[in-house]
Order: sequence, then structure tokens, then C-alpha cells
Amino acid sequence: MGLKVLSALDTARTQYYHFKAILIGGMGLFTDAYDLFCISPVMRLIGRLYYTEEPMNGVTPPSIVSITLAIALLGTVIGQLVFGRLGDRVGRRRVYGLALMLMVSSSVGCGFSICRTRKCVLTSLCFFRFWLGVGIGGDYPLSATIMSEFANKDTRGSFIAAVFSMQGFGILFSSAVTMIVCAIFNRVSGSPVKESRTPDEADLAWRLILMLGAVPAAMTFYWRVMMPETARYTALVEQNIRQAVKDMERVLDVSINEIKEDVDQFLPDPPSYGLFSKRFLQLHGRDLFGCAISWFLIDVVFYSNNLFQSQIYSRYLPKNTTLNAYQEAINVAKIQAIIAICSTIPGYWFTVAFIDRIGRVKIQMIGFFFVGLCLVAIGIPYYRYWSHTNAGFLILYGLTFFFSNFGPNTTTFIIPAELFPARFRSTCHGISGAAGKVGAIIGSVGFLWASQNKDKSKVEPGYHKGIGMMTSLVLLGVICLVGMVFTFFFTRETMGRSLEENEKEEGNDDSNTLFRSLTINSTQRSPAIAAL
Repeated sequence: MGLKVLSALDTARTQYYHFKAILIGGMGLFTDAYDLFCISPVMRLIGRLYYTEEPMNGVTPPSIVSITLAIALLGTVIGQLVFGRLGDRVGRRRVYGLALMLMVSSSVGCGFSICRTRKCVLTSLCFFRFWLGVGIGGDYPLSATIMSEFANKDTRGSFIAAVFSMQGFGILFSSAVTMIVCAIFNRVSGSPVKESRTPDEADLAWRLILMLGAVPAAMTFYWRVMMPETARYTALVEQNIRQAVKDMERVLDVSINEIKEDVDQFLPDPPSYGLFSKRFLQLHGRDLFGCAISWFLIDVVFYSNNLFQSQIYSRYLPKNTTLNAYQEAINVAKIQAIIAICSTIPGYWFTVAFIDRIGRVKIQMIGFFFVGLCLVAIGIPYYRYWSHTNAGFLILYGLTFFFSNFGPNTTTFIIPAELFPARFRSTCHGISGAAGKVGAIIGSVGFLWASQNKDKSKVEPGYHKGIGMMTSLVLLGVICLVGMVFTFFFTRETMGRSLEENEKEEGNDDSNTLFRSLTINSTQRSPAIAAL
């Protein structure tokens, strides 16, 4: 189409508003990570308060932990589908603030429960975590799409990765809040190291931890509702170039002389084919399949990996019989912070630094390969070598987080925001993300149960007969290698190209069908694949 307003976006220099958009968009991802990582120490406190009877002895059953995680993830699936579609139908900014309001109110709601019985508290917690998941899910496609449509083509990948990297700060904030809250309550209560009865004040501590996650997100609410609609949505979907030019002038330092010729330009009608029509599948079906399957596979592994932290806690932390509830929660948060600082956050920022140099496809394949390699290296000799306290285990485990984030955990968030037409972009990102969160449910529930020791169910309550850690880890490693293969065959490179070039609206139908031949010449695939 050659609209100058879009060309100006692609070539605009990096400026203040880009960084402001990163902060605004990143708060949803920040809240997502906070919610995911604060639940482990929170469940330690809940176990001490509500599972005091024999034979639980202050330990929350794994089935309860799985349910609280799965409920939030189910909400995320729904939020990604619903808000993703709304973002294309009524506009990105019109529903952007709604997603944040839902996150903030649900985070606060997670800490409120007027009852003190175990069943009532857990029911209330799950109810609000579901709606928290809906809000978080809605934020995914909107944040990625808005950032992609504001960014220039040379640094677009880095900007979207920077939005996603806010998860790392969410992990650190979660750990810091947990340690500070528990340290304050521990000091006020004056509890001795050995405490046969957890003080009632601990019931307030875990609620505060959950509610404080809403504060950073709430602080960006004004910015979010005041930001203009993206120029690409206004010009290409609403067909209003004049308004797109005005909105662009508000936030970006671009000369009006560069884009004023667009104001009176005639726009042809957009393509009439609908979502999931035959024409859509011909042009974009393969891309949608590639985005969805890659996100599904990495989330199976990534969310399973988070739950394997319980194995680290059992090795490197004192038994809960030697610590009071607050000290146990502090130590769990401390381990999470160390892993985040040493592996998770560096992985995010390696992606920010290199994604517009190396390319999305190469980074995704490298990440899948090395995560799979580390998991297999842990899994095969697990019972013979890694089942005891060992620094090598921690190093390999940390590398799985590094290469998840310097790899598919980040690239699967970026690529769907770059491949699809403006009128389908948010929807297709939501579909891809929903597929990922289905994988997360499988990982957080299925693999948690599967990883349990085959004989543990005979001696410990709340456990069942699983396939064991070794088999689970090796299976996750194989899933990573499958993800690498799917990336090779189904993922197109988007680096250095405008969003309109990536859409390929006028491309060859045969080269974009979902089931096109896997034997096409490598030069017809992405530049990254051709270079391998």
C-alpha cells in the first residue's frame, strides 16, 4: 500500500515513547511472573496454617498446588482468546485498560476471604486466581501487538522482547515482597526457630503478598488508558489515515512533512476474507500453526520446569521442622531470586541484545536444543548422580531457564505479533498464546504428578504413583527437540522486515498453505533457515 505513515513508523528513530510503551506494556507480564512465582512461598504458608493435621504436618498437597496453578492458567487461555479477538474488533487501546483493571482487582481479591476454613479459603483463592488469569491472558496479545505496531522494523524484536523481559523483574519483585513481608511478620511475632504452631498473623502475611502484586500494575493504569490507538490499526483496520497521523504526532517525534501526503490518499477496501476462511488458511494457516505449536511445546517444558523447583527446595533448604513458617517462605523466595538473577533475567536480556542481529528462528532453535540437552543431561543419570546435593545440578537447571528465555519462551511471544495482518494480529497472537497456556496446564498439572516417585504414594499423603523424575525429565527433553524440528519447518523469519511485508497478503497461495511440502528449497524459507 505504501502509506507514508507506516513507512515513518518503520524508520522512526528510537525515542522516549518507545521506552514508555515498554514499561506500560510490560506491567501485565510483570504481574504474570509475580503471580506465578509468589504462589510457591504462599502455598508454604497456607500449608502451615490449613494442613496442620496428621499426616500432612504443614505441607500443602501437590494436588492442591496443581489446582491453584491450573485455575489461573485456564483463565489465561480464555483471556487470550477473548481479549485477542476484541483487540482486533474494537481496537487495542479500548480493551487495554480493561485487562489491567481485571488484573489489579483480581490480585487484590486473591488476598480477601472473609472465612477461615480451609475449603472456603482455597475456593475463594481459586475464584480470584481464575479472573486474574483472564486479565493476564488478555494482556498478552494486546501488549505484544501494540509494541510491534509502534516499533520500527530494525529494533522491533528488541522492543517486544524488552516488554516480555518485565517478567524477570516480576520474579525479583515477588521474591523481594515475600522476604520483606515475612521478615516483618517474623520479627513482630517474635517466633522462635522451632514453632509447633504457626501464628494466626501468618494468615495475613500470605494475603498481603498476593495483593501487593497489584501495586506496580495499578501505577501504570493512567498511562495505559491515555495512550492513543496504534497508527497501524487506525489506518489499516479503521481506514482513518487522518486520525492515524494525528495519533502518531502525539507520541512520536516525526516530521508532519514525512506523512502529510497520506491524509488525502485513497485507501482501497481491505481484503474481505474472514478468520479461518479458506483464504486465511491458505495465506496464514501455516504461520498460525507454527506459532501455536511452538508456544504449546515450550510452555509444557517451561511450566514443568518451574514446578521442579520443589526438588531444589528439598535438597538445599533445611527441613520445615527446623524453621517456622516465615523462615521457610523466605528461603523459598531466596532460591527463586538467585535463579532469576543468575539465569532467568540474563536469558531475557540476551534476547533483547541479539534478536535483531541473529534472528527469531535461530534463537528459537538454539533455545529448544540447549534446553532439551540440559534436561536430558539431568534426567538420564538422575537417580545415580543428580538425586543428591550437587552444584552441577543447579548449573544445568539454571541453564534450562537461561536458554528458555534466550530462546523459545521469548520468541514465541514475539513472532505472532509480527506475522499476521493488522485486522487479525491480536486474534492470532491470542490463539497462539492460548495454545501455549494449554501446554502450561499439561506441564504444571500432568508433569507435576508424573514426576512423583513411583513409590512415594505408599508412604506420603497427597502423592500418587507417577513415572518418576528421570522419565519425566527425559520426556521433556524430547519435547524440546520436537519443538526445534517444528521451528525449522513451520516458522518464518521476520527480522528486518516491516509488518506489512511479513503479512504476505499478496504472496503465493501455494507457498503459505498449512500443509505445503516440507521439501521446498531452503532459500524459500526464512533467511535464518537458509543459513543453517
